[in-house]
Amino acid sequence: MNERRVSMADVAVRAGVSGQTVSRVVNASPRVDPETRARVESAMSELGYRPHRAARALRTGRTQTIGLVVSTLATVGNSLMLQTVADAASARGYALTVVTLDRGGAGAAFERLNEQGVDGVIVLNEATALALEAPAPRGLSIVVVDAPPDAVGASQGGDRRRHASKTSDHAGARRGVVQSDHAGGARAAVEHLLELGHRTVHHLAGPAESFAAAERERGWRDALADAGLDAPGPARGDWTAASGHRAGVILAAHPDITAVFAANDQMALGAMRALTDAGRDVPGAVSVVGFDDIADAADYRPPLTTVRQEFGRLGELAVATLVTGIEDGGAGFELVPTSLVVRASTAARADPLG
Repeated sequence: MNERRVSMADVAVRAGVSGQTVSRVVNASPRVDPETRARVESAMSELGYRPHRAARALRTGRTQTIGLVVSTLATVGNSLMLQTVADAASARGYALTVVTLDRGGAGAAFERLNEQGVDGVIVLNEATALALEAPAPRGLSIVVVDAPPDAVGASQGGDRRRHASKTSDHAGARRGVVQSDHAGGARAAVEHLLELGHRTVHHLAGPAESFAAAERERGWRDALADAGLDAPGPARGDWTAASGHRAGVILAAHPDITAVFAANDQMALGAMRALTDAGRDVPGAVSVVGFDDIADAADYRPPLTTVRQEFGRLGELAVATLVTGIEDGGAGFELVPTSLVVRASTAARADPLG
């Protein structure tokens, strides 16, 4: 004989409140004072109450499910973002459904998720450019991670840290943007190398179609321009250590190159191997800076100087911005600061010609 499922009425009796109050707590309504909410949540825990998702969907018109669109999960950044988004969604009582882009592109991904009844969608990194161009179902809340602020009507000038709006696209979808300060982080990396006496900084850029890569390249160019320097032609990789190694072989052949800023840590690692194999010591002959501060960055040889992205904060803000769009119809722009972490892969410039 099956054990009876714990009901809201059971929770209400245990907590000494009405069934309506329990319903408000389950649906995260702000119309419950903190003390009562804590008492209801305690009763839920004691009784082992689990909200019935299908029944709640009938009551509220929402499934408490978020969709995630990603081009690939093979990159470290996307995998980290998936984990943080999943954690943040779970903390807010939302389930997560993941789709990767296929031949149908972002529009097809939106339609698949909409057919599954998701309440809103988060789009990660390389998929964002396609998502901004694709039609989306009317009324669907969408947050893109790494896209221009004008995707939601926010100005690039002035205070870029937070812009809120009620902006919708041509199809009626409400869009928000959460972005790391890629350009600011790149600028900090270049300024650090110039302060060490390097006469210029070469750049190992990411894929041309990536918004994040373009922003990091922009920060590199702006920092050199502010120092009165022309930017040398950048090398370009595909985020992998192998592409960084290929670029590093070419960079190592030029004895006048003493400083390299790579657009991510994997490419920095590949470049450092190529430089070392060619007899160019890091950091004795060439200083190298990466971007992301992945978990292993401090354990490279030498430990990698890099720009730290706050992946946890990005995931939390992406979910929070999406939930706001779902519940209140808002859209907005959030800029998350980055920070330079100085380790042993950078040092004062030595004269390469002796």
